Amino acid sequence: MATKKAAAKAAEKETTKVTKAAETVKETKATATKAAAEKKAPAKKAAPKKAAPKKPAEAKVDFFVEFGGVQVSIDEVVSNVKATLGKDAKEIKVYLKPEESKAYFVADGEEKEMDVFFC
Repeated sequence: MATKKAAAKAAEKETTKVTKAAETVKETKATATKAAAEKKAPAKKAAPKKAAPKKPAEAKVDFFVEFGGVQVSIDEVVSNVKATLGKDAKEIKVYLKPEESKAYFVADGEEKEMDVFFC
């Protein structure tokens, strides 16, 4: 009886070894199949994004009008024109006449004038 039990244990160990070996072979085949499939199917590459054309950087401009040795900033003139107008306008055109110390402007079709002080 002892030999039958020993033989059964030995057979069980052998069966376990064979089962584990079979599982390892299956895993290896699955890995190899997966690797082969990855090699065959070319990887899909994302289309390169088209970069929006860059706008050139707008230069900051400080614009002054000088008359009789005194100067005035155009930004100041425009600010005063908007204040004189008293409302927002879609379009403003400014005509500066330093010899008269005046700024004539047209804002949305409405003509006005204002004094410009050269200091």
